[in-house]
Amino acid sequence: MASFVRYRKILLVIVPIVAVALVVLLTSSGSQERQQRPSGANPRSGEMRLPVRGIVITPRPLDNKILASGNILATEEVELYSEVSGKVTQILFKEGGHVQKGDLLVKINDSELRAQLQKAESKRKLLEEKESRQRRLREVNAISQEQYDEILNELNGVNAEVNLLNAQLEKLALRAPFSGIIGLRYISEGSYVSTSTLVARLQDISSVKIDFSIPEKYSGMVQKGNKIRFTLEGSSKQNEGTIYAIEPKVDPVTRTLKLRAIARNDREMILPGSFAKIELLLKRQDDAVLIPTYSVIPDMQGQKVYVVRNGLATLVAVETGIRTEEQIQIVKGLQTNDTLVTAGLLQLRPGAPVAVTLEK
Repeated sequence: MASFVRYRKILLVIVPIVAVALVVLLTSSGSQERQQRPSGANPRSGEMRLPVRGIVITPRPLDNKILASGNILATEEVELYSEVSGKVTQILFKEGGHVQKGDLLVKINDSELRAQLQKAESKRKLLEEKESRQRRLREVNAISQEQYDEILNELNGVNAEVNLLNAQLEKLALRAPFSGIIGLRYISEGSYVSTSTLVARLQDISSVKIDFSIPEKYSGMVQKGNKIRFTLEGSSKQNEGTIYAIEPKVDPVTRTLKLRAIARNDREMILPGSFAKIELLLKRQDDAVLIPTYSVIPDMQGQKVYVVRNGLATLVAVETGIRTEEQIQIVKGLQTNDTLVTAGLLQLRPGAPVAVTLEK
């Protein structure tokens, strides 16, 4: 009995000490585990959650416009050449000056043709008088019809010769085919010109044409009458134009559709040949899905983005629309309230658990 009491006293001392030691050991082990567990780990699975930044997709209004580049053309433009060869006797225009349609610009030596014309006109006058007498004689049957026809035929031949000489003389006078500004001249008085000698260039720039192309996926969204805004290289001034012609065929090589617009150029400050940055204005869209351009991942099969679903990164294929400098429209693949990953894309893989910080 005394031995039992002694063992009981020993147990009463040892059990609390063991219990305290177990508590200390468990506490130390839990603290060490927490210190060794990486930041952002999933306490349930122990798997690391990658920190990323993202936004929640919400529809926003979009001024539907297409950005393109194009070239400025004159409304009318022509290189002037002489129709015949000869020596230049007169130059009647000033370089860089305005001319009107029909103005005489260059005259080529025509003295020989004018002499032939003078001879033919004298002959015609003589035959006209002879035809008049023969006609009166024929009216009273003093001559036969055959005799009258011979003189009439001769007169008609001379008339044709006079018309031919006048046409040849007209070719020796180079005239402006339309009103505009004439450029630099490449000939001098006294020089001999041929049909391949460039005389000058004439352009009508009271209005200008703008040629540009857009991707074929927008071909159904444009029509005649659509407005454009454009700026020129080295200038911030915005000019306005109107589309008036559309090529009825998509280029099979570039897969683009060619358009042509026209714009007023009253001060003649827009010069043909200039490079133009163009905004093609379409209908405004009130519920467009817009995302940052840097969140789109190019892929061999198209373009993709990462979205977060149930805490996991999911790679989604998308179709893009209008692109601006900072944003791009998504026409298919994303829905309202999707969480889009915008930063931390390089370390992601499909199915990876993520911890998202939403951008404001």
